[in-house]
Amino acid sequence: MKKTLIVTLVTMVAMATPLTTAATNTATVALGSTAHFITLAGAGITFSGSSNSTTINGDIGTYPTTTITGLGNVLLNGVNHAGDAITQTGKVDLVTAYNDAVGRPADVTYPAAADLGGLTLTPGVHRDSSSFAITGTLTLDAQGNPDAVWIFQVGSTLITASASVVSLTNGAQARNVFWQVGSSATLGTYSIFRGSILALTDITMTTGSMIEGRTLARNGAVTFDQQIGSLPLPEAPRFTKIYKTLPDSMTVVLDTTPYFLLTLEACPDLLLTNWAFIASDTPTETSWTNTDFTATSAVTQRFYRATLTP
Repeated sequence: MKKTLIVTLVTMVAMATPLTTAATNTATVALGSTAHFITLAGAGITFSGSSNSTTINGDIGTYPTTTITGLGNVLLNGVNHAGDAITQTGKVDLVTAYNDAVGRPADVTYPAAADLGGLTLTPGVHRDSSSFAITGTLTLDAQGNPDAVWIFQVGSTLITASASVVSLTNGAQARNVFWQVGSSATLGTYSIFRGSILALTDITMTTGSMIEGRTLARNGAVTFDQQIGSLPLPEAPRFTKIYKTLPDSMTVVLDTTPYFLLTLEACPDLLLTNWAFIASDTPTETSWTNTDFTATSAVTQRFYRATLTP
């Protein structure tokens, strides 16, 4: 079952009117329609193991090779888009996101084949023109900023050791961690990984590894073997404007995560128990506007809330 992220409760509307330091203002990588895919491949998807031995919480798709092997081995809490039009649009947006990530100027540059295990890293763009490894625990420290972003630029391979961990602390969010990989990524057995992998070729999840993020392979295949994979929770919607337009309506403007189901509700009082459905939509842009025609001139106050369903 897909989970619902509850979210932003709004203001009352009166109807009358070694620590490695990097950049702190790194912009996120816009994934576009790729955002609701936990797995998007170019050369097929394979689920190894036994029946229902892998759990995937999110949508999957692959194009131009549309082969998906071992579907009986996966418990899919999402939609199999295979090679449909939604997948094809996602692949276009993946190329855009990959090019964005690879093109960012580096804040921190590492010697060839650096191992990030044992380090604590602050936000910014971290680059190794060769490869990154993770042995042990890599800690990403947001320093109290939940919007902090990390972009790891990997010239060739990303390889995590068995039982390695990417740990998030002080407000760090998996949705804000991006791994741009110039060739392939391999997650070691029973490793715990966080962030979205944008690989040029293959992504391999070995036995028992877990990911809170995305496995997005531009040209290659994605392989799972008895894993649990979950999309990172999207950012809660933000109310940016609520204003009176006509005597019997109210306009509500939200910033939200595109391609996730957005639901708007209203409540007439501070008890916050009598919520009424206003509208739902799957926006394709960050800004979303709705006109609430139930906000008549007879209503003296109103509270709004918005929910996202990943």
